[in-house]
Amino acid sequence: MRLVTFSDGGAARIGALDADGALRDITAAAPTLPRDMVGLIAAGPKALSLARDALSKAPVVSGAKLLAPIPRPPKNVFCVGKNYHEHAKEFAGSGFDGGAKDVVPPFPVVFSKPHTAIIAIGEPILSHLDPTGGLDYEGELAIVIGTGGRGITKAAALSHVFGYTIINDVTARHLQKRHSQWVLGKGLDSFCPMGPAILTADEAPDPTKLRLITHVNGEKRQDALVADLIFDVPTLIEAISAAITLEPGDVIATGTPVGVGIGFTPPKFLRKGDVVRIEISGIGVLENPVA
Repeated sequence: MRLVTFSDGGAARIGALDADGALRDITAAAPTLPRDMVGLIAAGPKALSLARDALSKAPVVSGAKLLAPIPRPPKNVFCVGKNYHEHAKEFAGSGFDGGAKDVVPPFPVVFSKPHTAIIAIGEPILSHLDPTGGLDYEGELAIVIGTGGRGITKAAALSHVFGYTIINDVTARHLQKRHSQWVLGKGLDSFCPMGPAILTADEAPDPTKLRLITHVNGEKRQDALVADLIFDVPTLIEAISAAITLEPGDVIATGTPVGVGIGFTPPKFLRKGDVVRIEISGIGVLENPVA
């Protein structure tokens, strides 16, 4: 099931994309369901089952605007850096790594993006917020937490996943390098495109089989299987939840594969008018223009 948050001029509510890609209003067919995605996730398996049953009789909505699936997660979006082997090498050789001693990190590198960075499919990435001219893209698979908890083990981790979405970890590279810590280079407004949908975990029981492809202006830049992650989905959930309680609706972006702008000579930074298109099998396409 591909769940979405949408608006057709009124308050945001929950829908789903059917097999033909049509948007269906689940809350119209099942009015007892929560009308926000975090509420639906927190309501547990019974609510998801009710949503699934409602899909076939939910009315089609035309002309609605897709919002980010989770416009405001319970916490900042957790992000993981240098989590594909070839990208770790690419980043180390780019000159933007800030002198990190390990090409491949021994433990997950975790930072965050505030909810104010989140935008939806089709909304513009604001290039003027990076005055240094080092705007870059990073296509990423993101985990959406279902059942929360602290001290979640790797063995149990996948049972805590509600589903998966796409994130573009947009980065101001010069700011990232200048500040060493990454929040000020990656947490700017509009620097977290998310969407278009959440693919529920039952439709991706083995996330390692998912494939991520990124195009910029029609040119393929990234193409990788999630199986290439250094720290896989269960490992990331275990590491983050070790002493931080994860809650329903928390989002973890798992890292980007090789092929980002700084990996080219010279770097291929984003410019106004560019279009970034990220596709992950099963989830859909997240496309945003650069303004």
